[in-house]
Amino acid sequence: MNTIDKEVLAYISDEVINMRRHLHKFPEISEEEDETSTFIQRKLTKYGIPFETGYAKTGVLGIIQGKKSGGVVALRADMDGLPISEKNNIEYASVFANRMHACGHDAHTSMLLGAGYVLNKMKSKLPGTILLLFQPSEEKGPIGGAKPMMADGVFRKYKPDVIFGQHVWPDLPLGKIGVRAGEMMGNSDRFIIHVSGTGGHASMPHQSVDAIVAACKLVSTLQSIVSRNINPLESAVLTIGKIEGGYRYNTIADRVRLEGTIRTFSKDIKIHMKKKLFLLTEHVTKAIGATAKITYIDGYPATINTKKWADFIIKTAKKLFGNDSVPTIEPSLGAEDFSRFLEKYPGAFYWLGTQLDAKNDQKPLHHPQFQLNEKALPLGVQLLTKIAVDALMIIEKEKENKSEDC
Repeated sequence: MNTIDKEVLAYISDEVINMRRHLHKFPEISEEEDETSTFIQRKLTKYGIPFETGYAKTGVLGIIQGKKSGGVVALRADMDGLPISEKNNIEYASVFANRMHACGHDAHTSMLLGAGYVLNKMKSKLPGTILLLFQPSEEKGPIGGAKPMMADGVFRKYKPDVIFGQHVWPDLPLGKIGVRAGEMMGNSDRFIIHVSGTGGHASMPHQSVDAIVAACKLVSTLQSIVSRNINPLESAVLTIGKIEGGYRYNTIADRVRLEGTIRTFSKDIKIHMKKKLFLLTEHVTKAIGATAKITYIDGYPATINTKKWADFIIKTAKKLFGNDSVPTIEPSLGAEDFSRFLEKYPGAFYWLGTQLDAKNDQKPLHHPQFQLNEKALPLGVQLLTKIAVDALMIIEKEKENKSEDC
């Protein structure tokens, strides 16, 4: 049980790359993953893996039951693409305008299918059950797909003892794994501010309340929330990403719309920044004679790894890829729907290094020219497989020890 059949891994590696290229060519965005779901179901049928469907509409649950009863380990992959038009000149580029796998979910799905194939070949030796969780709508915050899948009863029959999620990471070189205990990804909130003034002619500003001036003052003042209200040793970001307002060069605008995001790790810091956002918006606009209305959308919570299982991934990755394969990393303030699973179950989320060999050609996640190093995909399959098997063995041993203590 400590070794995984290398021939089986080698056999599935080429298919994993081919599956990833197929999914990359035909991406589907959140809540529209019908063909992707059908593709997954065909592959699971081919591999002889039982599955259930209908979770969050297009979600799929593969179920690998070992010969022995025991623990339950869940492995999750997200399925959806992004509304981005691809600008890569590759033979398997997206055939659709404004639809692209620019975050690697095509790779996540393919690697989980590959790991499922290998694990199913080993099921007679597995001391428990492995769940293959194919999740839709990860990119559709703040709703996402994790919470609806759980609401639909994806874990009603099999409750995970632990759950793991893997994400490609272009900042890490090939063969490197990024993981840490505690904070891995951040809280992600969104807000919309409607600033209202009184319109008029540009030559007679005294007769108006300029919503653009109010909005500009507000944008500048809101930056003080982080710079003057948050401990410099804490992590927090407030960004105004979109401004819409005005009619023409000689007209004073009566309204402006601002859209932005707040990113934090700490729940207390998040709450503090939210309160300051409302307070400063009210006072700044009032001082100029304008008014403002805020729509605040609480997004994905922070992704907090269970220390026990983060340490377990570090140990497992070092066994597979060497002691230098797990560098010290800082967490990201990017958001991840996997956080919803970790609020309910112990587990860990980790990054798989997929940096291109030509590092200078590497584009970040969500870029229209994002690409990943496909040589990482067999490594991802191997790590997922090893994690699942070893986690089941740990759970089995813990239950045996607990039984002996009783």
